[in-house]
Amino acid sequence: MASSYTALGVELMVTGENAGTWGTKTNTNLQLFEQISGGYLVQTLNAGGTGVNTTALDVDDGALTGTACNRVIILGAESAQAIAGNKIVTIPNDVENFYFIKNSTSGSYTVQLKTETGSGNTVTWATGDKGWKIIYADGAASNPNIVEIVAGG
Repeated sequence: MASSYTALGVELMVTGENAGTWGTKTNTNLQLFEQISGGYLVQTLNAGGTGVNTTALDVDDGALTGTACNRVIILGAESAQAIAGNKIVTIPNDVENFYFIKNSTSGSYTVQLKTETGSGNTVTWATGDKGWKIIYADGAASNPNIVEIVAGG
């Protein structure tokens, strides 16, 4: 039986598999846990012209390159990225995780966070909202949701 991967890309190795590479694979898994619990990412948005564009955050199995595996995500740039239309940011349907996400764009446009497919809840930063949000992605198989966590809510 071959190894499998969690929704956030951590390799679940099968006994007797990966002889001679357990140290490397275990270290990668530990680094993934570190990234999931406290990783920081600045993700520029697909700003290609006016209108709605989509930027996909992803998970790369067994690798440290998955953009959806970071706990803290800045959408745009350290100093605001100019956008010329409403933007959509997606995460994989099966990802269940908490995020701290900041809309760091300039311009009077919305930024919406949703899953790749499905008609579940989404979270949208209004045109003037350039702040932080605490987000929970529930990873529900049939109809995944993105939910904003609000104090006292």
